[in-house]
Amino acid sequence: MRCCVRRSTSRLVRLRAPARLEPSQRLPASNITGIIGVRTLIIVRILLIGLFLCLIYCVQRFWFLRAWTGIGALSSTSLQAVLRSALIGLAALLVLAILNPFLRILSHVGGGGRTVLTLASLWLITSLFAFLAVKAVGGIELIADVVSRLRPGSANNFSPSRRTFFQYAAVLAGSAPFAAATYGFASGRLRYTIERVDVPVANLPRELDGLRIAQLSDIHIGAYMTPPEIARAVGMANDLNADLAVVTGDFVSSRGDPLEACIDELSRLKAPLGVWGCNGNHEIYAGVEAEAARLFHQKGMHLLRARNAVIEHNGARFNLIGVDYQRDHMTPGAPTGPMLEDIESLVRRDIPNILLSHNPNSFRRAAELGIELSLAGHTHGGQVKVEIVDHDVNPARLITPFIAGLYHLPMPNGNRPVFPQKASLYVNRGLGTIGFPVRLGVPPEITLLTLRRA
Repeated sequence: MRCCVRRSTSRLVRLRAPARLEPSQRLPASNITGIIGVRTLIIVRILLIGLFLCLIYCVQRFWFLRAWTGIGALSSTSLQAVLRSALIGLAALLVLAILNPFLRILSHVGGGGRTVLTLASLWLITSLFAFLAVKAVGGIELIADVVSRLRPGSANNFSPSRRTFFQYAAVLAGSAPFAAATYGFASGRLRYTIERVDVPVANLPRELDGLRIAQLSDIHIGAYMTPPEIARAVGMANDLNADLAVVTGDFVSSRGDPLEACIDELSRLKAPLGVWGCNGNHEIYAGVEAEAARLFHQKGMHLLRARNAVIEHNGARFNLIGVDYQRDHMTPGAPTGPMLEDIESLVRRDIPNILLSHNPNSFRRAAELGIELSLAGHTHGGQVKVEIVDHDVNPARLITPFIAGLYHLPMPNGNRPVFPQKASLYVNRGLGTIGFPVRLGVPPEITLLTLRRA
């Protein structure tokens, strides 16, 4: 049977919103507990900001003093004056970028301001790792000197060759982060990869075995993710001939980014069962959640905001649910609430459920609700992953245990068979970047998910 989607509310696709309690029906939180929690959070944030600024000062002082000293070694005084003036100007821009979260000066400049912010964040991160690398070499040299002094009969422990070796080692170690960042900017962030994943789905009917879903996520259109790059990713996704296409949020990075241009490119996605999506946290920051939904509808796609749709394929049906970004403790702004609040009425017990939720931290609650498959993004896979022996260092671990790839959790059986069932989550690494335009060891991803009977 040819797969199809029917839009009539009396037939197979029904968009529904969950029943919500009136404000007067909601249970009040404890005022004392709330006040203590807010004050503790404020104190912790102030301390973290203070430590962050101290670290930035130490790192930048290290590099700028060396640059100032290096310029002073030049023979031309006029060239010294020009370079030191440029260095002062760069330092001023860097200070503005660091203070921008509080003053918002560069945010109102437009594209030039965003470029300065991006390059400043790139410098701050790479200069930090370079600083740590140079200091590590210095520490090793200090240990080597101490060991040399402890040797019997070593009255004069100074070794010019050892000193020269560590000088070159420091230069090499300090250069490595800058070289890696250059590669990650020029090449790594544009190396789109296709991940083909078989996903076991509990209670999947035989007719849905082999259903193919193409997933894109975290587009972040802007200076470093242009419409032609989005079009390239869309073309690669269309070549996969998926039955269903989904986009799991973060179309933009901040207010003023060209949302319409992004959604216009995404509208070129082709799939017999349609193109579906959900909002991410950056739609909240940019204030474009409703506008994204309007543009999706205008382009013939569906952006689900606490809604569900029952879709038929090969004579069997599944329930597709979409929610806006689910806030957690890492999200600034409004108070956080329970994950997936009030969507119980959207979950079906007679057919499989697929959830589009940008934040992978909603997976535990989704499993508790009996949602068989969740699709998420948000993490970018950490953007940078460094392998150390048999462990990897990944910044995404600071916000979630679900970094990238396929995960499973137990799912309550309810009225289903007695053998244990597992809920599945797939976290897409995303296409774009945030914070700094670099990817290392975490290539941007286009996913083809094939559903399999568990």
